[in-house]
Amino acid sequence: MQWTFSDRATALKSSAIREILKVTEQPDVISFAGGLPSPNTFPVAEIKQAIDNILNSNDAVGALQYGPTEGYAPLREWVAKRVSRDGVTIRPSQVLIVTGSQQALDLIGKALINKNSKVLVETPTYLGGLQSFTQYEPNYISIESDEKGLNPDSITDEMAKSASFMYLIPNFQNPTGRRLPLERRKKLAEIAKRNNLILVEDDPYGELDYQGNRIPGVYSFAPDNIVYLGSFSKILAPGLRLGYIVADEEFINKLVQLKQAADLHTPSLTQRIAYQVIKDGFLEKHIPTIRELYATRCNFMLDALTKYMPSTVKFNRPEGGMFIWIELPKELNATELLAEAVQNKVAFVPGEPFFANSTMANCLRLAFVTVPEEKIEKGIKILAELVKKHAGLIDESAVIV
Repeated sequence: MQWTFSDRATALKSSAIREILKVTEQPDVISFAGGLPSPNTFPVAEIKQAIDNILNSNDAVGALQYGPTEGYAPLREWVAKRVSRDGVTIRPSQVLIVTGSQQALDLIGKALINKNSKVLVETPTYLGGLQSFTQYEPNYISIESDEKGLNPDSITDEMAKSASFMYLIPNFQNPTGRRLPLERRKKLAEIAKRNNLILVEDDPYGELDYQGNRIPGVYSFAPDNIVYLGSFSKILAPGLRLGYIVADEEFINKLVQLKQAADLHTPSLTQRIAYQVIKDGFLEKHIPTIRELYATRCNFMLDALTKYMPSTVKFNRPEGGMFIWIELPKELNATELLAEAVQNKVAFVPGEPFFANSTMANCLRLAFVTVPEEKIEKGIKILAELVKKHAGLIDESAVIV
C-alpha cells in the first residue's frame, strides 16, 4: 500500500528525545536523557489501595464508564481549591482535566494558532511544546533569555500585541532548570495586561522546589491573561496520564469542544484513582520525599560536574526540578558528542531541538532523577573525558574508562 499523507503529517518529525530513548532501553546505558520521574517516587501501595476501594464501591460503574469531557467533578474541585492561592480564586468550572499536559498543549495550539500566527517562546524552550504547536504552522518569536530565564525587557509592546500567545515554563524550566525570579514574573504580567497578551503558563515542575520556597505563579499577577497548566505526572505517576488546564470559562468551553473531537473524555478510572490518593492530604507528605531524593541526586551530579568537567564548561545550579543545562566550549557540537557518548554507553539530550529559531549547538540537557549516584559519577566522568578529548585537552587516542 502506498500511503499519501497530509501536508501536516508529512511535516512531522520524531522527537529527538524519543529517538534517544530507544538507545537508552539497553540496560548497560547510563541515561541522562529522558525527563522521566524516578520510579522510586511512585506511590504504588496507595494507588493499589485506591483501585481496590474504587472497584469495591458503588462508584465502580462510573469508574469504568464514559465520563464528562470536563473531567471528574471531585478532581476538578480539588484542582480549583489547590490553584486558588496568592489572592486568586479559581472555580471548578475553570478547570479542564486532560490526558497529560501534552494534550493540553495540543488543544491550545488548535484553539489559538492559525497559519503564521505569532507565538512567543523562551530561548530555549520545551521541545514537546514546539512539537505540539509546530503542526499548526506558527511563526515563532524567540524571547531573549539569560541565566535567570526569559528577559521581559526584550518583549516590546508591538511583539506582545501581535502575538497569539506566549508559552513559558517559569518553574525549573525544561530544558534549562531555571526558575523565573519574582520581579520578572510581575513585569511579564504587566506586559500581558497592557497588551492583552495570553500567557500559557506550563507548570509541571513547580512542586519540585528542593527547599519548599515557592514563588507565586505568573497567573497570580494577571489571572485574566493566563492559561495555566498543571500535571500529576511528576508528583504521582506519569502512567496515570493526568493533567489540567485552568482558564476562564469561555476558553475552557472552547477546549471542551476540541477535546470531544479528540477523545471524548479523560479516562474515568485514572481520574478517580488520583483523587482517591490525594484527597486527604497525601501530597503534603509525599512531595517532600520527592524533593529530598531529587535534591540529593542533583547535588551529586553538580559535584561530579565540578570534579570532572574542564573549567570551560558552564552549568547552572537548579533550585528544583529535574534538569541541569550544560554549555560546552563554543567550538564543540553536542549532537556530534552524543554519537560518541552513546558508543561509550552514556546518553544525554543535545540542546539544538529546544530552540525554535537560531540554535546553540554547544548545549545539552542532563536529567538526573532516575540515575543512582554511583552511575551519575561514572557517567559524568565518561562524558567529561569525551568533552576534554573533543576540546583537544587530552590525547585523541585516550581510552574512556
